[in-house]
Amino acid sequence: MTGGPVCTTLVVDDNDTKRYIIGSWLRRAGHTVVEAASAAETWRRLAEHEIELVVLDVRLPDMSGIEVCERIKAAPATGSLPVIHISAHAVDVADRTHGLRRGADAYMTDPIDPGEFIATVEAVLRYYRARRRAERMAGRMAAFTRTSLEINAAKSLEGLAAVAARGAHAIFETPAAVFTQTLEGRAVRIVEPGTGPEHRDNPPGLLARLTELAGLGDDTGTDVTRIPARQWRELMPDTVLGEDAVLVVSRLKAGRPPAGIAIEARGVPSEGDIDLLRQLGQTLALAMEALRSYTEEHTISLTIQRSLLPESPPSVPGWGLAVRYEPAGDQAEVGGDFYEVLDRGERVLVAIGDVQGHSLRAATVMAEIRHALRAFAAEGHDPVTILRLLNDVMERYHDDQTATMCLMTLDPLSGAAQIANAGHIPPLHIAGGRACYGAGGGLLLGFPAGRVEVEETEVPPGGTVVLLTDGLIEERGIPLTDNLERLRTVAADVEDDLERFSDRVLAEFGHREDDVALIVLRRDEVALGA
Repeated sequence: MTGGPVCTTLVVDDNDTKRYIIGSWLRRAGHTVVEAASAAETWRRLAEHEIELVVLDVRLPDMSGIEVCERIKAAPATGSLPVIHISAHAVDVADRTHGLRRGADAYMTDPIDPGEFIATVEAVLRYYRARRRAERMAGRMAAFTRTSLEINAAKSLEGLAAVAARGAHAIFETPAAVFTQTLEGRAVRIVEPGTGPEHRDNPPGLLARLTELAGLGDDTGTDVTRIPARQWRELMPDTVLGEDAVLVVSRLKAGRPPAGIAIEARGVPSEGDIDLLRQLGQTLALAMEALRSYTEEHTISLTIQRSLLPESPPSVPGWGLAVRYEPAGDQAEVGGDFYEVLDRGERVLVAIGDVQGHSLRAATVMAEIRHALRAFAAEGHDPVTILRLLNDVMERYHDDQTATMCLMTLDPLSGAAQIANAGHIPPLHIAGGRACYGAGGGLLLGFPAGRVEVEETEVPPGGTVVLLTDGLIEERGIPLTDNLERLRTVAADVEDDLERFSDRVLAEFGHREDDVALIVLRRDEVALGA
């Protein structure tokens, strides 16, 4: 043996003696030799064996060896096989040039030196194996890129784990398993045997045991370890891995649960493959940490937002009332939408508004506006004066911010209402199965010129008024006027249950990209004092 690369080699020659000699050289070098004496036998041997190299005589009884080589190179199943031509007849430079140009990787003519022949075989195999490794790694890197994109697009920890398991199977071409833990502490194990991700129950303490086996413990970082198949089956009797497991465990932040990926050891034959597995584990851990952080921030944001809104609206005799606040599903930040309903005795003050942006600053401005609104209302100001005073507050303390607001003062006994608008969507008035919008307009709060649009109206017995923020009706690619008309049509029939009516209106517009605040007031059919 030479110590060079060896493989299963097909020797094709119609001369029994020459085929034996070539075969003996290869066998002494450590190769497994398969023989064929014709082109027809060549196709059969290629179908029967996992051939890695073809040594092919140029002259065969049923077809030219040049043509056989061309067909080998043209077939998808054999196109990557290296072919070495040998010949005792076609020995001129023109013959060798012709053979190489038609697809051969080397061309040797008699007399052939055994040492040179084996050296040529080893050189050809080294090149092809290096090319196959490069092609395999390129394919794995492409699969890794696709998996990374899908991981970063996942919306839940369980979905993320399923994507990672499917991606690990695609990259490393072995069954795979992913291990992690939800924010609530529930263990997650998802396996991919090759037929689609499956949720599996976790043996008690499995994630901690895997972290210990990987050598990570309570530390941060990423570790890779190989676990014998017997030990792996003891940990998980229902494992989808059929041989030794290679496990990567990654934790990026102290105190957080780690993320783990396991595949069969055959999937990582080289250090480059192990590094790719390590990188996949880190990508999974990064995405999980981002998702956990987003979930925590979103929860905190909603808590802050809801704490800044009224706990419950007051009860107004002779009137029904429903309110809603729906946060944007894709926003972790606090929004600036707000509403307020204040019982001032003979009058009820109803306000709805929206401070620009999604940030803690927007929520801070929103809180200040609400508190100032309450203070100005307590001083007995009318809606127009309140909006002008609020505009002064915005200009003085938040000159880089703007806000919209619709403010209504309502007499519960008569239904008389004065509505002042500062750049907000006008209220929707509904009565007798018909719906129409009130007066809009006015400048936003925060502009030097404080023009306020005022509407005097009366809500009849059985009439309804709907106030809303633009998050309900703003939608990319759809004109605002189209959705305003859609809302008018949908809201024309008001259910007896205002809560059900509010839910129906929100459901009509589905998932929103912005926060939504909604107030629905309805005057009883029998007016007070009638």
